[in-house]
Amino acid sequence: MSGQRQLHLNAFLMSTGHHEASWRLPESDSRAGTDVAHFQRLAQTAERGKLDSIFFADSPVLHGDVTQRPYGSLEPTVLLVAIAAVTERIGLIATASTTYNEPFNLARRFASIDQISGGRAGWNVVTTAGDAAAKNFSRAGQPAHSERYDRAAEFLDVTRKLWDSWDDDAIVGDKAAGVWADNTRVHQANHHGRHFQVEGALDVPRSPQGHPVIVQAGSSENGKDFAARYAEAVFTAHQTLADAQHFYTDLKQRTAAAGRDPETIKILPGIVPVIASTLKEAQRLEQELDHLILPEHARNQLAGVLRVPAESLKLDAPLPDDLPSEDAIEGAKSRYTLIVNLSRRENLTVRQLIGRLGGGRGHRTFAGTPSQVADAIQEWFEAGAADGFNIMPPVLPSGLDIFVDQVVPILQDRGLFRREYQGRTLRDHFGLAQPATTRRLEPLPA
Repeated sequence: MSGQRQLHLNAFLMSTGHHEASWRLPESDSRAGTDVAHFQRLAQTAERGKLDSIFFADSPVLHGDVTQRPYGSLEPTVLLVAIAAVTERIGLIATASTTYNEPFNLARRFASIDQISGGRAGWNVVTTAGDAAAKNFSRAGQPAHSERYDRAAEFLDVTRKLWDSWDDDAIVGDKAAGVWADNTRVHQANHHGRHFQVEGALDVPRSPQGHPVIVQAGSSENGKDFAARYAEAVFTAHQTLADAQHFYTDLKQRTAAAGRDPETIKILPGIVPVIASTLKEAQRLEQELDHLILPEHARNQLAGVLRVPAESLKLDAPLPDDLPSEDAIEGAKSRYTLIVNLSRRENLTVRQLIGRLGGGRGHRTFAGTPSQVADAIQEWFEAGAADGFNIMPPVLPSGLDIFVDQVVPILQDRGLFRREYQGRTLRDHFGLAQPATTRRLEPLPA
């Protein structure tokens, strides 16, 4: 395996699984979304497979109609602490919004997780689209797309200053002299910007990774520019190899233009693998899940993404011609475009589109045997479309079990994936260097 390029694999965990109807299967626990033990077991399974990391999405709003799908979820940074206690190596990534938080709070929270986990924390940075979230934070509506990204950029600048406010060697621990830390090695953030005024140093010492790993998932133009400047891993959604290759090349070039080594950003498209011993059986499982989708519920969700009235979407007709342009969308621009292009390219009816989206909300779905899933992963990886994959099991825990037990060994036998962890931190798994505290900040006042 030495010298051969290696895959990075992240397990995206979501209650009963990523398929819209997974909770309706007899095997599923409809209360899994708030069961800590459920997620601890999943994390241990991912660690057994030597995966780089696990990941939890999040949004500060209750989405959708709770009568038709489980929507309640635990706050993910709290959940990561519980998972850190029962794992040793697996990376731990949680989502948090730059629009509805303050830099000091999130810098402190993720530095604390990094300390607790021994250097395994990652932060998936989101700007949070939608008026519903805004109204939970005393705002009439969401800020404009560009405004959210402008705030996010300054948010990251402040956060990095706070993480850098302690030098690596600030703690002296000299009991004889009575000196716990060197005051000259702890520095004020002293940030004065458009969105934030942050004076002091972080109250958490330098964490094992220096900075928790920064992850990002936006694929709009603003999102890609933001990723090129800040992200170390990117979760993205693509339906075709050509689209994935274009995104991969574009983002690597933007990263280089931002003055960074393109190898320091890992691009991980999502894949929803429906796996069985034969292709026919995998397709049957996929059809069984799709049959359990509640069409009216799914149509309402689709209408929300497209920003159109639900009644304008006729189940057995194509999408309307008069949809808004991407420029008119202030929410998830890239996902809007992916869905519309998928529908137009394959001439899908709304009912068919709902079925295609039911497995992964726009991420690539793939039904096949373990070898066929490994082939699909290897093809994109070797064709310049991915540095690895965001594995999104359609049903949990069974989908993760079969991936770890039957797909991972094939990738290992092909020399594409590690057999053992080579380090203890998430940065080690991703092959990322620890950031140095090279910027001298103003020392703490005497």
